[in-house]
Amino acid sequence: MIPVVFLPEDRRRWAARVATPFVLSPLLVGCGFGHDGGDGTSVFKVQVGECFTSPSEVKAQISDIDKVACSKPHGKEAYAAAVYTPATGSDGKASSDFPGNDALASFAQGACAQRFTSYVGVSYLDSSLFFTYLAPSARSWQDDDRTVLCFVTTDGKPLTGTVKGSKQ
Repeated sequence: MIPVVFLPEDRRRWAARVATPFVLSPLLVGCGFGHDGGDGTSVFKVQVGECFTSPSEVKAQISDIDKVACSKPHGKEAYAAAVYTPATGSDGKASSDFPGNDALASFAQGACAQRFTSYVGVSYLDSSLFFTYLAPSARSWQDDDRTVLCFVTTDGKPLTGTVKGSKQ
């Protein structure tokens, strides 16, 4: 999976502000996610509404993220899971080929931005919060991983409650 964080400046150009992606698969490369003292949860088992701590140290390879109660300080909250549907060919069947990081990043950016308002209660463009996502990697794609996970995050300050309906 590939996570990307969207950070402040001009929110109207959010699509142009993509951090360098890093690959996450069953063995995950981490930046902003990692195991750091909470309840380790596989990235493939994350549920919308769950909250996660940010690691104190970025690790090169991780396999899970630390789930915590949303009432405790945390850095990320899962707010959407969007399934990427490959384009169909002339034979009417969807391609099973990995679409590439650019296609998945474009899909993830649109899907996460679109779902932000219904979860947080305010448009992403008007929010004080940001989003990041995990997208399928070439390796996880081979295992039929087609889900992009969207997470609400901040500029580094911990969240202390759920952001669902918070209008932040």
